Parts: sequence; C-alpha cells; structure tokens
Amino acid sequence: MADTGSQPLVLGAHEADLDDATLVVRARDGDVRAFEVLVRRYQGPMYRLALRMLAGRGDAEDVVQEVFLTAWRRLGRLRESAAFVGWLYRMTTNRCLNVIRARRPTADTDLDARASGDAAGSPERSAQVGEQLVALSGALQQLTAEQRACWLLREVHGRSYDEIARATGTTPTAVRGRIARARAHLAEVMAPWK
Repeated sequence: MADTGSQPLVLGAHEADLDDATLVVRARDGDVRAFEVLVRRYQGPMYRLALRMLAGRGDAEDVVQEVFLTAWRRLGRLRESAAFVGWLYRMTTNRCLNVIRARRPTADTDLDARASGDAAGSPERSAQVGEQLVALSGALQQLTAEQRACWLLREVHGRSYDEIARATGTTPTAVRGRIARARAHLAEVMAPWK
C-alpha cells in the first residue's frame, strides 16, 4: 500500500489520458475510481466476447460481472500491470468456456442485437442482413467451444495468436489450427450468402 497519508487520486476529465498500467497500479493501491475507469473501458469488449461465446445476454452479463469482481479481488496477484487487458480476456474466455461446458447453448439467440439497426435502407436488405446474422450465429454455435473462443478473440476482438493462446491455455499452433477449422466451417455454412 502507498503512503497512508495520501488520498486516492480523484479522476476527472483527464482520466481517458491515463494508461491501463497506471490505473492498475492506482487500483492496486486501493483507488476504487481508477478501477472504475478500467471497468468502463473494458466492460463493453468483455460483454461482446461473452455474448458471442454464450449466445445469451443474461449469461454474458453474469460472466462479465464475475470477471470484474474477480479482477478487483485478485488485482494484487497480477504481476505486470500492463498485462491487465490480456488477463481480462483470459478470465472472460475461461468463464465462458466453463459455462459452455456446463450446458450446451442454444443456437436461436441472435449473434448481434444491432442487426435491425445496421441494415438501414430497404426492408428487403434489412431482412437479408438479419437472416445472415442468424445463419452466422447458428454456424458459430456449431463450432466447438474452443474453436468459437479462438475465432471470436481473433476475428472480432483482434487479439494476436499469442494472446489467444494465453487466454485459452494452449499453444499458438493449436490456436491457428482451431481458427483455420472454424474459418473453413464458417465459409462452408455461409457460402450461400456470398
């Protein structure tokens, strides 16, 4: 803990300028506001990952809440402050995989709730985009949980093969194989939509 006489940093308009490592160090020293900034910064990406892996809003919300609660409790165990984001992705992925292993998700949940708003223009185009997203959601549910996690982390969240390997507890070679199999399956299922 830092000097007992010091007050936690009051974050204001410049909080967006602080890097993750600085915020992690301050949060580790008990600065709740610094941790709140980190939560605001990363709850969206973690929620989108969980939603796409689990195909259920309630489950995704529960996972993200658990991840940030665990992160707060275990922040002192994080060895490198700059590794915070990778740590969140790893915890989120692992929790989602545990939920998937505990029960099989249904394929009837829409991949992206924004589908109706993304298809601006004609009703025909809107219906087509909606059908494509339902087909993609169904195709993602046909992948193994590990393939789905690797594909989403790479294609949707832009994580590197090394980051995905750390998040899923495997090797970069295994990640590449899972992503290749996922891409092949998705290309086959989505071929009619080209």
